[in-house]
Amino acid sequence: MTLIELIKAALKEDMPRGDLTTECLGSKPRNGRAVLKAKEDLILSGSLAFEQTVHSLEPNAKLKWHFEEGSSVLKNQNICSIDGDLIQVLKAERVALNFLGHLSGIATYTHQFVKKIEGTSTKILDTRKTTPTLRELEKRAVVHGGGQNHRLNLSTAILIKDNHISVMGGLKAAVDRVREHTSLPIEVEARTLSEVKEAVQLNVARILLDNMSNQQLTEALKLIPKSIETEASGNMNLERIRSVAELGVNYISVGALTHSAPVADMSLMFDWNSVL
Repeated sequence: MTLIELIKAALKEDMPRGDLTTECLGSKPRNGRAVLKAKEDLILSGSLAFEQTVHSLEPNAKLKWHFEEGSSVLKNQNICSIDGDLIQVLKAERVALNFLGHLSGIATYTHQFVKKIEGTSTKILDTRKTTPTLRELEKRAVVHGGGQNHRLNLSTAILIKDNHISVMGGLKAAVDRVREHTSLPIEVEARTLSEVKEAVQLNVARILLDNMSNQQLTEALKLIPKSIETEASGNMNLERIRSVAELGVNYISVGALTHSAPVADMSLMFDWNSVL
């Protein structure tokens, strides 16, 4: 689904039969200015979705952005100004802010994780735990926050997980079967030290150390040569992330970046007395 299709669906969800309140007021077009203001410190993401939502209802609106995506915005700073028919902008307001607040929230939360591991060589990754139809937007927000993207979808990379191993009757059987069909790098999930040893013997490209304690991670890393990348995952939070990074893993994947990020707080302030 394209961004425009997403926006149209979101607007239809919000106004299946129009904006009843505004239409009952009989408001005529009213050109003026609205200002988007940050109500907390945040990292900006989702400006294109915001802008195209406004333009879907008010194609003549002129938006001036004061920050680029990925920029830090401080509380009370003006993020964007909008000149145009404020009646139509009002109709678009909630959907536009829903996109921008959600995506900026992901970028802001990701930035917090990235700051926690500053000075280490570890990189923060997202996961596929995203909102259906919003994955590309959410993963772009992770990048705006300083993180990196794991695979975009099931079609872009090989990751052999516990259920794949179970259905094939073992890790070696799963890896061998995959290698019969592709030469792409293979990542495998390991939950125990014995699985780590087997994955090392199979010379996979990356080992995902799943739901291990810091002590288990330390023991696992002793078994893995530098030629194999390491990724820690499971129960990762802001309190723990630094201690895991200091163990020396290459990557830490954090599902919470996209499934649990708080919405960034912003408001669109309308100046009904302005005349353009």
